[in-house]
Amino acid sequence: MNHKALKTLEYHKIIAQLTEYASCDFGKELCRNLVPSTDYGEIVQSQKETTDAAARVRQKGGISFGGVKDIRSSLKRLEVGSALSISEILAVSTLLTVSARAKAYGRHEEDQLSEDSLEEFFRILEPLTPVNTEIKRCILSEEEVSDDASPGLRHVRRSMKSINDKIHTQMNSILNSSRSYLQDAVITMRDGRYCLPVKAEHKSQVSGMVHDQSSTGSTLFIEPMAIVKLNNDLRTLEIQEQKEIEMVLADLSNQLAPYSEELETNFKTISQLDFIFAKAALSRHYNGSEPAFNTKGMINIKEGRHPLLDPARVVPITIHLGRSFDLLIVTGPNTGGKTVSLKTVGLFTLMGQSGLHIPAFDGSELAVFDEVFADIGDEQSIEQSLSTFSAHMTNIVQILNKADSNSLCLFDELGAGTDPTEGAALAIAILTFLHNMKCRTMATTHYSELKVFALTTPGVENACCEFNVETLQPTYRLLIGVPGKSNAFAISKKLGLPDYIIENARTNLEAKDETFEDLLTHLEENRVTIERERIHVESYKREIEQLKSRLTQKEERLDERKDKMIRDAKEEAQRILRDAKETADQTIRQINKLAADSGVNKELEAERSRLRSKLQEVDSSLALKKERQEAGKEIDPKKLRLGDGVRVISMNLNGTVSSLPNAKGDLYVQMGILRSLVNISDLELLQEKSVSSPSGGGSKKTGSGSSSTRMSKSLSISPEINLIGMTTDEAIPQLDKYLDDAYLAHLSQVRIVHGRGTGALKNAVHKHLKRLKYVKEFRLGVFGEGDSGVTIVFFK
Repeated sequence: MNHKALKTLEYHKIIAQLTEYASCDFGKELCRNLVPSTDYGEIVQSQKETTDAAARVRQKGGISFGGVKDIRSSLKRLEVGSALSISEILAVSTLLTVSARAKAYGRHEEDQLSEDSLEEFFRILEPLTPVNTEIKRCILSEEEVSDDASPGLRHVRRSMKSINDKIHTQMNSILNSSRSYLQDAVITMRDGRYCLPVKAEHKSQVSGMVHDQSSTGSTLFIEPMAIVKLNNDLRTLEIQEQKEIEMVLADLSNQLAPYSEELETNFKTISQLDFIFAKAALSRHYNGSEPAFNTKGMINIKEGRHPLLDPARVVPITIHLGRSFDLLIVTGPNTGGKTVSLKTVGLFTLMGQSGLHIPAFDGSELAVFDEVFADIGDEQSIEQSLSTFSAHMTNIVQILNKADSNSLCLFDELGAGTDPTEGAALAIAILTFLHNMKCRTMATTHYSELKVFALTTPGVENACCEFNVETLQPTYRLLIGVPGKSNAFAISKKLGLPDYIIENARTNLEAKDETFEDLLTHLEENRVTIERERIHVESYKREIEQLKSRLTQKEERLDERKDKMIRDAKEEAQRILRDAKETADQTIRQINKLAADSGVNKELEAERSRLRSKLQEVDSSLALKKERQEAGKEIDPKKLRLGDGVRVISMNLNGTVSSLPNAKGDLYVQMGILRSLVNISDLELLQEKSVSSPSGGGSKKTGSGSSSTRMSKSLSISPEINLIGMTTDEAIPQLDKYLDDAYLAHLSQVRIVHGRGTGALKNAVHKHLKRLKYVKEFRLGVFGEGDSGVTIVFFK
């Protein structure tokens, strides 16, 4: 990746922020040396590591790798058999302590994190706990080794303490007896030996060795002769102490020497983990997400925010490139966000290929490019005597020589800095060359010629940065597919430029330019209107979906309540029948004891058998309904066809489908001459396609006797009788015969049409119906059934 693009797109500022999140020195070095990769597999792996580290931080909290120092030079000394210093051993101890902490952090329980890309890093860490414990026992700090580090060191320090006590006792005694000869009543140290500050004129009064004198010569520092031997003994012990310390360090170094390879692995692993978790911390700072990657040159950034802008003020942009077009020309007014859009695409590409998350919405996609070229900003060079145009063109020439189909090229104000006509023509030629090279390209411009070029060239698309003329403020929204308008006249008028000057400027515009600008204005007005309507439509769609969802839930609840009520009613009926049967059984048994007549017993037993059969029928119907509900064998409405044979469970009758189910699952079933509206949940699909009889058995046999009589009756009996125009004496006999035939035909209900009139015929019909035992109930018709001119009769 060329360094000029890294500098132009301010990649180094991202690296500086990343480095601040690293804890150890080598981790910071890895951050500083991070550059974009061009290997797809390496990029994907690096992104996954960042994602997994961020996930661990969210679930377990952060982890610090601070305090780890570069121990590689110390490891080389161990390899040649040298002993390490206290500071070097403490650096190794710190590394082992951090390794142990990291290994514990990396462990996970069964119900927590599963294995991820960081698992191997934590697994290979070797804390060397016994060695580290020994180091901490022996070395307390960089200046102090523990007395318990070795028996010899403990003995030497006890002896030193004893001699020190003797020296202080002797010195205090001399100090008290010779106070008048001393400059100050204190004990001092000179060259590691205890001395007294004696006045120069009293030198002969204190016998001993002179070690130093003050700058004025008025004070001599004398070591009393009485403690010379004690000082000599103390000095000897100090030399022995140093030897004992060296022996302790050598012993610790010998214990570390066999683990030099593990220590180097720990160092590199901890540094790498520090680097990875720094990337995760940067992702959290940006509220970033992992982008998907492809090798097809397709970019799709969703709600991307430039990471170097103020998060509270930056406006997210959505931009795509490389799917239906590979060249995007961005137009719009100055300070409208064109350059920011350009830099966002380039910087996101560099960050993504470096394994860093991008501050964009989940699902964003980036392409892997071999090179990213950028010509952005003022390239004027005074030192090289280059104008702005010349400097830009020099950079563009280098880009054209290196760019290919695996490159991303970014141009800011392409062709600017020279004659507009020539600049526009040159820009179109450059973009045409890159377009033919299949190079993914973004360019910003003010030239109308480039807008027309994008409109007329396949694979090239316009985009603009939205601008609010009313407030004279850019919205920073990027609109793809819409060419931008310069708005120079509108802005000038808003700022107070006189109308006559603006009108004079309009006369200087060529007709085609003015027409094109008017077209852009019209397009922008239409776009705003469509966008507003789209928002309203989306709002209505969401509202409709919510209403539909609530209605569906309500219907489901009603269906559940209906099924429950039916099931409860059948269970209650079953219980009542069972109680009735038990009562009947007890009564029959009691009557059997009292009655000796066999004929009476026979009739009672027959009635008992009929009651048992009825109970078994209800039990089987309820059991079948429960079985179908538990097994989930309800009929699929999509597979139901007209003419299919079905069984109506609640009626225990067979019939054929005469209409397809509606949205609620209701349909009409023809059961003989009876056509009834039932719900699909109350049906059971039969194997036979046609049903000849509405009987519960559904038999197709053509027998004789009562079954054939019922069949012929059911086919000939009408579901209603018309008595209008008849007298009471004429109507009642015909009604009586009709009701007998309808009952034998197993019709569940019939209609009696008697009309309103004086009400005499209606009253006679109702009086007759009350005397019939097989009539369960009757009622006057309701609206749609004939009102009071009709009576609906229900059979038992």
